[in-house]
Amino acid sequence: MTDPFSSPGAKIPPKPFTKTEGRREIRSFVLRQGRFTEAQQRAFDEQWPRFGIDYQGGIRDYAQLFGREAPLVLEIGTGNGEALRFAAKQDPSRNYLGIEVHAPGVGRLLNALAEDGSGHVRVYHHDAVEVLKHEVADGALDEVRIYFPDPWHKKRHNKRRLVQPEFAALLARKIRTGGRLHLATDWEPYAEHMWDVLDAAPGFANRAGARGHVPRPEWRPQTHFETRGQKLGHGVWDLLYDRVGP
Repeated sequence: MTDPFSSPGAKIPPKPFTKTEGRREIRSFVLRQGRFTEAQQRAFDEQWPRFGIDYQGGIRDYAQLFGREAPLVLEIGTGNGEALRFAAKQDPSRNYLGIEVHAPGVGRLLNALAEDGSGHVRVYHHDAVEVLKHEVADGALDEVRIYFPDPWHKKRHNKRRLVQPEFAALLARKIRTGGRLHLATDWEPYAEHMWDVLDAAPGFANRAGARGHVPRPEWRPQTHFETRGQKLGHGVWDLLYDRVGP
C-alpha cells in the first residue's frame, strides 16, 4: 500500500500526549489510523493543494487564504467530513475550517469537497489545540463546532477529554464576542462534564440555561455515528453557548 503520509501536507500527527514542564498536555485526539484506500491517497495527492492547510505554527490571515472576507466557522474533529460538507453546502456565505487527525477521514472529506466544488472550505490534518494556539488569531472565529468528541468514558481517562477548563479558556479567546460554541455528544456523562466546565467558564453563556441543551439545530445533520448511537439506546445532547463579555 502507498504510504498515506507521503503526500505534501499529510504529515504524521504528534503523539496524543507530550510532557510539558512536568505535566501532561491535553491534545485533541488519540491517533487511530484505519485502512487508507487508494482513492483517499489520491485525494491527498490531488486535492490537498486546493483544500488542505499545512500547519506552520504562525498566525494565519484566513481572509487572504480564502480570497475573501467572511465569518469563519471551525469544526474540530470532522471525522469523515459529513457534517462539515453538509454545513458548507447549506451556508456558502461563511468560510469553513475543518481539523481532523485521522488520515482516511481527511481523504474522504477532500474527495467530497472536490466533488462539491466547495471553495470556501479548508482542512487541517493536525492537532486542533496546536492550531488554535498558534495559527488562529484571538477573536478570529465566528463559531466553533465540536461534534461527538471521544468521551473517554473510563473514569481514569476522564482527564483526557478535550473539553477542560484550559481548553474552554482557549476557545473564549479565539471566538469573537457574539459568536457561538456548539457541542454534541451521545454520552450523557460527557454532557454532564461539558456543563460542569462550560457553564462555569468565563465568556460563555448557555443558551438553554444552566445545564440545558437544545434540539438538534438545522445546521447539524444527523450523522451515521449519531444514528448508530440512538439504535443502541443513547440519547443525544446538543449544547449551545454564546460568547459573551469582552
